[in-house]
Amino acid sequence: MRLKDKVAIVTGAGAGIGQAIARRFAREGASVTVAEIDPVTGKATEDAIREAGGHATFVRTDVASEENIKSMVQATLERHRRIDILVNNAAIILGQKEGRTHELSNEAWDRTMAVNLRGYWLCAKYVIPSMLAQGQGCIILIASPTGMLGFTRLTAYSTSKGGVLGLARAMAVDYATDHIRVNAIVPGTIDTPMNAEEFSIPGAREKWAAAAPVGRLGTGDDVAGMAVFLATQDADYCQGGIYMVDGGQTAI
Repeated sequence: MRLKDKVAIVTGAGAGIGQAIARRFAREGASVTVAEIDPVTGKATEDAIREAGGHATFVRTDVASEENIKSMVQATLERHRRIDILVNNAAIILGQKEGRTHELSNEAWDRTMAVNLRGYWLCAKYVIPSMLAQGQGCIILIASPTGMLGFTRLTAYSTSKGGVLGLARAMAVDYATDHIRVNAIVPGTIDTPMNAEEFSIPGAREKWAAAAPVGRLGTGDDVAGMAVFLATQDADYCQGGIYMVDGGQTAI
């Protein structure tokens, strides 16, 4: 098992990409803190991991709340005495509340930034001291093609995900000499509950599948495979990287 005896926090682990990463990390031997705002899906992920013979603990966490994050990190340290891996994944997309810049409400902008960017920063802020104390760590940030390319009517989400890439690079150079590896994964169009609204539009699934040269939508397991690699010593020289898991979508 490639992550035997490691301790990992995965935010937004109740569904989609986060759930897939949490379950894969557990199969690889890690003890996983399932940091999730939804108690139903969070507990379901914990139960699924335990039923499969893995180790997981659900901690209800709203990543827009600094106090929630501090409590979640402290609970992980009290249980395991260390944190080896942080996966910043929890994010929101506000659907019909999104829009072009002049159409976007202050509330939609602030809520998106609070979860998608400030939440990533705060989780790292409170995890990094323990990584510094133990002399090593790995932080993985889940980004998006919307932070790299132009997508219509996604102003807040795209901006937040562009900020994630900036945060990843800033932390990578700041903590390289502390043996804390920081990298970002950019998933393409993944078949997850977050995209359910988009996929409910007739023909949307087929459109997005065709947009990737491989001809299909991605899955959470596709992203989890890259996350496992970045969390292992096989990725020891990977620092500040942006790793595409998009079926070739951004290659064309």
